[in-house]
Amino acid sequence: MAARIDHLVTSGTFALDGGEWDVDNNVWIVGDDTEAIVIDAAHDADAIETALNGRALRAIVCTHAHNDHIDAAPALAAATGAPILLHPDDLPLWKRTHPDRAPDSELTDGQELRIAGTTLTVLHTPGHAPGAVCLYAPGLTTVFTGDTLFRGGPGATGRSFSHFPTIIDSIRERLLTLPPETSVRTGHGDSTTVGAEAPHLDEWIARGH
Repeated sequence: MAARIDHLVTSGTFALDGGEWDVDNNVWIVGDDTEAIVIDAAHDADAIETALNGRALRAIVCTHAHNDHIDAAPALAAATGAPILLHPDDLPLWKRTHPDRAPDSELTDGQELRIAGTTLTVLHTPGHAPGAVCLYAPGLTTVFTGDTLFRGGPGATGRSFSHFPTIIDSIRERLLTLPPETSVRTGHGDSTTVGAEAPHLDEWIARGH
């Protein structure tokens, strides 16, 4: 059975640098009827477990460690036995939310995650956060970008641990080089494609953040 992408939206709070904002997060589930991985366990472990519908959860993959993307990860891991995977450069952010529970394994650039007959390649794309990653699944014509690239531009870089020139380099070198038909499935909001976003790079740079 071929892998498919399921989508869940969960709601909660993003907190950083003393501020709090209400947010809706995209949770992506990649797998088939028997096994899956979850990309960004946001806000509601019970809802994510329900969406898995009895499938074996092989991994909880964190695109970065802002609290709104990882707050439900330990509870989901406890319920399913799945390991939590995070790029080590985001451990300082992770510890702000979960000081007593470390991730189970590290994500590394170029690492391949295999699920339900499809492969997702880890692309280290710092800028929004030091350990931000995207997951490229050519067999699904999709890249999961977390908060690195959205419909309409790069992720925010106005808070701690972020850097605008770095996110621009990540997008230019790691994402806009993918085939233009590649679907960009984001951490918040609507999906887009590489081809729809690529022409606007110079506008983003001029606009700055």
